[in-house]
Amino acid sequence: MSLEDQAKQILNNFDGIPSDEFIKILTKIQPTLKSQITRDYLNGKIQGVLAMTDEAEKKKFCKTLKPYLDWYIQGNA
Repeated sequence: MSLEDQAKQILNNFDGIPSDEFIKILTKIQPTLKSQITRDYLNGKIQGVLAMTDEAEKKKFCKTLKPYLDWYIQGNA
């Protein structure tokens, strides 16, 4: 399955996807982002999620990062 297909699958079934799977895909998408500032910002957010221990909090935070998947799918990364 391509990275784009994986991103679409996560967006279509966000509530059913574990936060670790979401973060794994974001980590794969991160190098494709055009701006170094955006890559660095996203890296900080990813590290913040990885430091969390509560799955509910991770999921809530991941929800705020969904636009990165949208950008990637639309080809604007």
